[in-house]
Amino acid sequence: MITFEVLTLFPEIFPSVLGASLLGKAIEKGLLAVHLTDPRDFSVGKHRSVDDAPYGGGGGMVMRPEPIAQAIAAVEGARGPARKVLLCPSGRPLAQPEVVRLAREQRLLFVCGRYEGFDERIRSLVDEEISLGDYVLSGGELGALVLIDAIARRIPGVLGNAESPFDESFEHGLLEYPHYTRPPDFRGLPVPEALLSGDHARVRLWRRREALRRTRERRPDLFSRLPLSDKDRALLDGKEP
Repeated sequence: MITFEVLTLFPEIFPSVLGASLLGKAIEKGLLAVHLTDPRDFSVGKHRSVDDAPYGGGGGMVMRPEPIAQAIAAVEGARGPARKVLLCPSGRPLAQPEVVRLAREQRLLFVCGRYEGFDERIRSLVDEEISLGDYVLSGGELGALVLIDAIARRIPGVLGNAESPFDESFEHGLLEYPHYTRPPDFRGLPVPEALLSGDHARVRLWRRREALRRTRERRPDLFSRLPLSDKDRALLDGKEP
């Protein structure tokens, strides 16, 4: 089981996603737990303010460090230490190796930024920073949900097929091979004959070849880092190894 702690100013964003499909079933089964904490609950004053104008001027408001620090202390005091992750555009880009690594943790705490940004000293409160990519969102909530979903897929029992998470795009540095189901012909586009052959070895070779080809065509950056074997080169050349 893994527990996710989320510090967010907008906890109402989460229930619809967490209650649906695989995540909802996993929570019902006790395979994972998600606790939402609002930093406003740790802010002083009747307005429960968690932001202020930036020193030096500029547009927007900046999240203050005190409510975040107190929220982290309260969460860890109540339910135990966790690996703390700040969701922000300047963090390490999220990739499958990060998902695999984080899935080994028993407790993760996600800090969701908002407004123009957060006081730089909040960085000192976390263990690492992660970004979804080179673009800016309104806050870290969507990033937290993406991480929860990606990590949950690695937890035994969450997916119906235990092998599914180990045969997907990026798992071995490759994009996933194409999938087909019925009908065998759709508007003149047939299912590849290899998949209909019933020959498991032939199917494996076809899938490997197509994964290599798709990665080479669509993600040359990934392909350039692949340690290709002689068998892989033969497959790409259209030869049976």
